[in-house]
Amino acid sequence: MNQQLSQKEIGRRISELRQFKGLSQDDLAGKIELSRSSLAQIELGNRKLNVLELQKISNVIGFSLDKFLAQYFSIQEISNETSPQSAPKEDYRISEPTLNTDKFSNVLLYILERCAGKPNVGETLIYKLLYFADFNYYELYEEHLTGAKYYKLPYGPVPQNIQAFINRMIENKCIKRIKTAYHKHKQTRYIPLEKANLQTLKASETEVLDHVIEQFSDWSAAAISEYSHKDIPWMVSKDGEVIDYELALYREAPFSVRNYNENVA
Repeated sequence: MNQQLSQKEIGRRISELRQFKGLSQDDLAGKIELSRSSLAQIELGNRKLNVLELQKISNVIGFSLDKFLAQYFSIQEISNETSPQSAPKEDYRISEPTLNTDKFSNVLLYILERCAGKPNVGETLIYKLLYFADFNYYELYEEHLTGAKYYKLPYGPVPQNIQAFINRMIENKCIKRIKTAYHKHKQTRYIPLEKANLQTLKASETEVLDHVIEQFSDWSAAAISEYSHKDIPWMVSKDGEVIDYELALYREAPFSVRNYNENVA
């Protein structure tokens, strides 16, 4: 294997090609007879890949080893190669999030309704509930819930442009902002002034929201912030940058919410 390529770079290239071909980690892992967690560690660069395993991956995705291991890597050039086992182009998965403002508004209202009366649920906790709802949903279904982008900030993931969005909801009299004290600390809380439109939420979406609320809504802001710092998507992202939803597929216990088939070694 080309010694000029690091283990991490090889994993990154495999991840890019897998996503470009529209294959989930489950799909590729099953075809090459590896566990999903083993493939995840390979893509993260934490597990070495032997030549036989790389050959299996090349057969499934459809690329030549020479081009894959070349110093200059072009996913477009490699994608022109064909393989009978390659996923058809129409099945490619588009993972770029696009904010659905109506969905985001109703998700926020749903969380506020369910957490009404809980004095611990301030601004920080709300941000983390939104993060875990969005990323848990993506891990489960490989589709976006709200499509919101999240930044890696010192106190954990925060939705992009959240304050501007909340200000518009306040102007539209959907929610109300209040300042309170909780355990002698200043706290910003939001009160829903209207009910969430449940017709905008699928059963699978409310199920994920209910699970996140049940799991985290009694936590303190400090506890959930610390917990979010141990989640793979936040850990491997760079400070101040957008957190990639695909990183949710690399989670392990206790963060993973998907029942992966781990029967193969």
